[in-house]
Amino acid sequence: MIGISDLEYLCAEVRQIARKAGAFLCDERQKFDQERVEEKSAASIGTVYWHNYVSYVDKESERRLIEQLSTLLPGAGFIAEEGSGSLTDEEYCWVIDPLDGTSNYIHDMAPYSVSIALRDKEELLLGVVYEVCRNECFYAWKGSKAYLDGKEIRVTDVAVLDKAFVALGFPYDSDHYRPVAQKLVDRLYGYAGGTRLLGSAAAELCYVACGRFDARIEGYLGPWDVAAGGLILMQAGGRLSDFSGGDTWPSAKQVVASNGVIHDTILHLL
Repeated sequence: MIGISDLEYLCAEVRQIARKAGAFLCDERQKFDQERVEEKSAASIGTVYWHNYVSYVDKESERRLIEQLSTLLPGAGFIAEEGSGSLTDEEYCWVIDPLDGTSNYIHDMAPYSVSIALRDKEELLLGVVYEVCRNECFYAWKGSKAYLDGKEIRVTDVAVLDKAFVALGFPYDSDHYRPVAQKLVDRLYGYAGGTRLLGSAAAELCYVACGRFDARIEGYLGPWDVAAGGLILMQAGGRLSDFSGGDTWPSAKQVVASNGVIHDTILHLL
């Protein structure tokens, strides 16, 4: 069984692994080949399209992460965005996104990040998000505070919508999410203190954790998008739920993340 001291050690090691992955992303960005980008899903229903891209960089980054994490904690399973590794009945499981914000990366836009979480069969145990463009590493483990490069971070205490800075995400599954997106734009634009779409869920959850945003809303993501950032946010005093206020957010189908005090106000918008 992994204890608290073990988690602190593992978190320190994972931070180094995440930074190495980030350095690889930076190096590859300098010589990035647009011709080697693939479309994971390109589907149409009537006139509705969604595009979910993967590059050779995503795949190689994931391969490297799995190799290093397997050495760090032998016998753990993996839930990884690009499908590497496997999960059967292992006690522990790494949940990883080797490049969160692939579309941003392809177009040389910030932010994009490396996201690594460890969980057992019951709960998240540690989370590390390395935001490459700002060279920032966010992290936390079960029972710890939340940190940004060694400095403790906390959520804001903003409690009213017209003071709130809110991040939105528009997922690739536009057919299902469009009604929610339209409702949010209608109810936030001109009413919230500000809204932004940045394109990296993992990084933006950490931005809520450190007070840059007061809330973030998105759906139809993958668990690798929210696992690490979600734990970091909770350890920073924040709250996560699905759109009904329930606890299914780790599945990432519906994710409301906030500083906690404005959470119910955000839920009433949905």
